Amino acid sequence: MCQAGKASYYCRRGNFLENIGIREILAANLKENRRKQGMTQEELAEKAGVSTHYIAMIETCKKYPKPDMLEQIAKSLKIEAYKLFRVESDPNEPLERLHQRIITDMKHLIDEAVEKTIDSICKK
Repeated sequence: MCQAGKASYYCRRGNFLENIGIREILAANLKENRRKQGMTQEELAEKAGVSTHYIAMIETCKKYPKPDMLEQIAKSLKIEAYKLFRVESDPNEPLERLHQRIITDMKHLIDEAVEKTIDSICKK
């Protein structure tokens, strides 16, 4: 977890409350909204007129943008700037994470099975 400074907030994550700071909230919301738009860091950076490195630094809590830049990033994401700081409790969040993990695990298993099958065919 990155340093949040003096301010901290409580956010529901799974089945427990986690004390997180405003930088973590911004980082998580930026990444989530970027992914919802199907954008890479590079694509967002290009639209916002900043470097890919800068977007990565915000998403890892190493940089905190000025208000004008926050507005530009939000505009690039086609959202209101306040949504970069929204903290919501979603009762379906644990299920959604489990669902995503199952899908990812299944993809890995299928890839491994295909690779093994191709290897066994090539050895013959």
